[in-house]
Amino acid sequence: METIGNGNGGTVRTRHVAVFAFPFASHPTHLLNLVRRLAAAAPTVLFSFFSTERTNRALFTKRGCDNILRYDVSDGIPEGYVMQGKIHEDINYFLGVAKEEFKSGVQVAEKEVGMKMSCLVSDAFLWFSADLAKELNIPWVALRTGGARSLSTHLYTDLIREKYSELKGSIGPNDEIANLIPGVESIRLADLPIGVIFGDLDSPFASMMHKMGRNLTRATTVAINSFQELDPDVTKNLSSLFNNFLNIGPSNLVSKHNSPSKPDEFSCISWLDNQNPGSVAYISFGTKFCPPPNELVAIAEALESTKTPFLWSINKDSQTHLPLGFVERTTANGSGKVVPWAPQVQVLDHIATGVFVTHGGWNSVLESIGSGVPMICRPLIGDQPINSWMVERVWGIGVWIEGGKFTKHETCCALEQVLSVDASSKGMKERIGVLKDLAHKAVGPNGSSTQNFKTLVDVITR
Repeated sequence: METIGNGNGGTVRTRHVAVFAFPFASHPTHLLNLVRRLAAAAPTVLFSFFSTERTNRALFTKRGCDNILRYDVSDGIPEGYVMQGKIHEDINYFLGVAKEEFKSGVQVAEKEVGMKMSCLVSDAFLWFSADLAKELNIPWVALRTGGARSLSTHLYTDLIREKYSELKGSIGPNDEIANLIPGVESIRLADLPIGVIFGDLDSPFASMMHKMGRNLTRATTVAINSFQELDPDVTKNLSSLFNNFLNIGPSNLVSKHNSPSKPDEFSCISWLDNQNPGSVAYISFGTKFCPPPNELVAIAEALESTKTPFLWSINKDSQTHLPLGFVERTTANGSGKVVPWAPQVQVLDHIATGVFVTHGGWNSVLESIGSGVPMICRPLIGDQPINSWMVERVWGIGVWIEGGKFTKHETCCALEQVLSVDASSKGMKERIGVLKDLAHKAVGPNGSSTQNFKTLVDVITR
């Protein structure tokens, strides 16, 4: 175990809160951002933040609040082991040791600080937190970083499997099923997260998600990175299931006002300044996954064919799959800019940005809504299919790439549909403008998310 900070600072500590991170993708960043908000709102509370050494090293590059301590736990990977490249391999090793690592970590922190834990805050994925909180006789607060509908699929996994078993043989993956999930009017089976009815249902990751759904109702409070006006029917249903269900987002709008922006090291904003309003396609699929090479080629060909100005954030390795001369041609004529990283929120906020070509990850969807930019979605994994379904079929604020994969023809059609000046495009822009206003109002001084966050502070300080 390693600790950072002394937790004193001359302040009398009244509570000691354990925080368990799921140390993969953007999960630990979101949890730490929430803890920093809580620590600022409750300066007499001490937070002990537990994650793997590798994740903590990246998270704590800058000094945080005085009342946050860092503790490292094992990632479960055997010493000297070389990863085999199997899906979820690192996650599976971590899950094998996580419960005992967190439990022993709590004992170390309590001894060092000299104060018992009064509350446990964890990523909702870490379902065993319910058992540890019960052992310690303290409240459990679970944070879900995804959306309300994807959460519902995991809460109702057993019901979905039962209904699917009854319908099996008469329906296919691409069929729409009405009222499969309470509060959700319809959904395609193919858009359910892997591990609900498709994929390896016995894998450690699928098992983790299933157990999360079964145990989450034991939480004292479930907080979610969304705002209740975005999905009122699902929020109403989830509120009936949980002791205390709190929409406290969008976190990107909260952090925008409280955190300094990263430097725009590749001059993306100055390039956008020279483009026409609403003309630019911003393309980014996050840092973890990317469409296959043939689809990257299709996007590039469509951009050149439609003469669409674009800003493309894509890592160096993936850039090698772009057509020969594409980057040089588009850079030379000023129609495009390819960079390994872009300040996404600033780019989406820019008046020149007219569409966001995205994988449909929840953070990206919320950032697009917060900036009022319609989307073209090509989901790749996890909750991205159900998020993309919502974007097109429920909210009407974007399109799902026809056929589910980028081809030159379908990408041209999608770009023209969203960037055109016809009634369809105008309707998308109007609808996402309404959601943008609701999102900003939710995190305003008297907004629903602001009030819910105050309730969350009360839970951890009582």
